[in-house]
Amino acid sequence: MYNILRNKIEKRTARIGVIGLGYVGLPLAVAFAEKGFEVAGIDVSSNRVNSIKSGRSYIMDVPTETTAKLVSDKLLGATEDYSAVKRLDAVIICVPTPLSKTKEPDISFIMAAVKNIIKNRKKGQLYVLESTTYPGTTEEMLLPKFQEGHFKIDRDFFLAFSPERVDPRNKVYNTNNIPKVVGGVTKKSTALAKLLYGKIVDKVIPVSSSKVAEMAKLLENTFRSVNIGLVNELALMCEALNTDVWEVIDAAKTKPFGFMPFYPGPGIGGHCINIDPLYLSWKANLHGFRSRFIEIADNINSSMPQYVVSRVISALNKRGKLVRGCRILVLGAAYKKDVNDIRESPSLEIIRLFMEEEAIVSYYDPYVPSVKVNGSTLKASNISKDFLRKQNCVVLATDHEAFDYKRIAENSKLVFDARNAFCNANIKSKNIIRL
Repeated sequence: MYNILRNKIEKRTARIGVIGLGYVGLPLAVAFAEKGFEVAGIDVSSNRVNSIKSGRSYIMDVPTETTAKLVSDKLLGATEDYSAVKRLDAVIICVPTPLSKTKEPDISFIMAAVKNIIKNRKKGQLYVLESTTYPGTTEEMLLPKFQEGHFKIDRDFFLAFSPERVDPRNKVYNTNNIPKVVGGVTKKSTALAKLLYGKIVDKVIPVSSSKVAEMAKLLENTFRSVNIGLVNELALMCEALNTDVWEVIDAAKTKPFGFMPFYPGPGIGGHCINIDPLYLSWKANLHGFRSRFIEIADNINSSMPQYVVSRVISALNKRGKLVRGCRILVLGAAYKKDVNDIRESPSLEIIRLFMEEEAIVSYYDPYVPSVKVNGSTLKASNISKDFLRKQNCVVLATDHEAFDYKRIAENSKLVFDARNAFCNANIKSKNIIRL
């Protein structure tokens, strides 16, 4: 089985399945298809499946022209039916791994995918989990499931973990040139996963186990979370000390060694930085280890939307205005610049908090036509000059490059810039307050 699958991968005759066609899965499926592999995408969303079937991309990093050509060439397909697994040679799982309301890992999407794979599997397949999860998931949860029915690892199937490293809208790094870590539950599984990803990725780094690969992914995002938490706390400190935190960072980053600049903001969002460290913390707690850095960073980062709102309220008070009844425009609903992803976005929390203060809240985001907050659906406003002039405060929460910062500054009574975007655009005004 090992040699057969190895030969198929080498000759690019292996059929690849990607389960979950979101921000991770679709670019991955496209990358394999572009290298000549026949790829079947499996997703529970009929909208996604129908989009792919018609050749349309819904992911900003994947051009529709690319998708359309691959579909036309019969290298890329999509279905909701897991029976497609029966004719695949490698299956890659890229489903969501959210947190529960109690901030505990929710791997139900992973286990549901595994259950459906097992119902339709055949011998000789390679299974790779890419969904971020806690250390031990692949070996402790997936391996026993795949070994049911007298299936044996290395004889009947192969199993590995390879963490996704997607950075949406990154202009330098993409699926092909981001190094790929792979860790199998056996040496043969690692070798096959390395061979498979080596067909689409410039550099593949094998590690000794799936647990090491799982831990590496969590370390990457915990590193970012902790350092963002540190610089967010520094921003609060600098406000108390009447010092410009942005100037402090610019000065510190001139050191050519021993320092890496991170920047404060209104909070963190997306599917990685604010979730992955809590997966690690949860697993550590099960072993009697308390991860204090992670807890502190999470507390600080989670408090930033409230800090933004309190700063705006204070600025309005100094101008003789109560936030209640004031018109507040939030610029940016996505969690980061130049994407349309609103998962865990701090912008939504800022909108919610202003609503609780009984402000008249609106928002604008060129990539997000509507959002749902507190059960209400808000549609993106048309930010004309007249509309801007009617706002008591404009809160810049996401620094999209598409924003006309000069026009916004010239037509706004008060701007609270949580991203230092106006300064970066060389726009100065006494009406602009920075985080």
